[in-house]
Parts: sequence; C-alpha cells; structure tokens
Amino acid sequence: MNAPTLCGMVRPIMSPTIYHMCRAEEWRAAQAVGRYGGSSQDVADGFIHFSTALQVEASAAKHRAGQDGLVLLEVDAARLGPALKWEPARGGQLFPHLYGSLPVAAVKAVHDLPLVDGRHHFPLLRG
Repeated sequence: MNAPTLCGMVRPIMSPTIYHMCRAEEWRAAQAVGRYGGSSQDVADGFIHFSTALQVEASAAKHRAGQDGLVLLEVDAARLGPALKWEPARGGQLFPHLYGSLPVAAVKAVHDLPLVDGRHHFPLLRG
C-alpha cells in the first residue's frame, strides 16, 4: 500500500504493528534473557523476519505450514529503531526485517497460534 507525498512521489506506508511467529519455547527462553535472537532461519538470513497484519497469514502458510506450538508476537515497530528495515521480498511486497535482536519490551502481546484443520487460527490483528 502506498501513499502520495507532497511532491507527487510515492512512499510506502509502514505499519506501526508488526508480527513474528516463533515456537513457544523459543519465546519463553527469550523472556528469560530479555531479548529474542530469532529462529535458526532468521539467524541464517542475518535478520529476524516480520510481517504486517495483511501479510502474516500468507507467511504462516508458506513458512510455518502444519507447525504446532507456535506463538504470534505482536510488536511495536517504533520501539525497534533504525535496525528495522522495510525491504522487498515475496511478490515485491515490502516486509519488515530486524537486523538485530528483538527486545522483549517491544512485544505488545503474544497470541497462541493453534492449528485448526491443518491451518493456523489467527486472532483479530491490528495495523
């Protein structure tokens, strides 16, 4: 989604709330130390993958299909500072990528992601 600027250029709209899926045990370990370093895939890629509310269900279907025991972290993007970059990925969409660890204090809510008929059941998401 894009919004016009005063000079007629187009700039992307960045969501104030972003989401990350991880295993519940990874999140519990992060809470104990105050930071989440990402999944093994995040570590291999060099950043923590996030999605917007509009992207997260497709991300779950592509990258976490059939995985049980997941939680969805609801994160205040403004608390991540310049380490958060919006970069093109799947289909040219801009996705939030965090180049660094996620402070537990930036997480506004944690939601269970139960599997219902083989698909993750998402709570009502904002922004």
